[in-house]
Amino acid sequence: MKYNEIARAKFIRRPNRFVAQVELDGHEETVHVKNTGRCMELLLPGAEVILSKGENPNRKTAYDLIAVKKAGLGLINIDSQAPNKVMGEWLAGRGYDFVKPEYKYGNSRIDFYMERGEKKYLLEVKGCTLERGGMGYFPDAPTERGIKHIHELIAARRKGYWCGLAFVIQMPEVSEVRPNLETHPAFGEAWQEALAAGVKIWFLGCDVREDALTIDNYRVKAEEL
Repeated sequence: MKYNEIARAKFIRRPNRFVAQVELDGHEETVHVKNTGRCMELLLPGAEVILSKGENPNRKTAYDLIAVKKAGLGLINIDSQAPNKVMGEWLAGRGYDFVKPEYKYGNSRIDFYMERGEKKYLLEVKGCTLERGGMGYFPDAPTERGIKHIHELIAARRKGYWCGLAFVIQMPEVSEVRPNLETHPAFGEAWQEALAAGVKIWFLGCDVREDALTIDNYRVKAEEL
């Protein structure tokens, strides 16, 4: 996926989860943050951030904050809408007969439903931006919604669907993800329940650029592509 006009800026502060103050071309600018997660280890005063120009000229903020540079790691895309977009692009080239995003199943909307021959697939997608010691961790904040989706996948698996939980890793070098037990132990329990039920866990590393995000096929750890 590609972004339109981009700009470099310096992070100043984040008054709330929706907006941030940055220094852009020598002046302070309010920008929309495309991630409602905490991102506390990334959005630090003075950090270099990447902005994307919004397409609506009438909105209150002219730019979206889409990425931040982390010392010792590099550029991390924090756009929470990006994982589903790049996953959709990637699935389109994997030989499925049918791919439908935002598929209603049970009491949830699962990110993707696919078909290949007689086989039916359900795939839930999560973006990962939290890194510690070269390993990715999810979530960076408690997610009851994430647990609910895992339980839906477990139920679907028992009915014969192929089910998967895919982590799109929005940062360089990191190739695997672990449940963040420190932040949300219950998510780790749901993760183990899913594996025991036969739900597949996919890790998809990305090529992260200032103006683009794509899945790096050399850093894909997934079964039954």
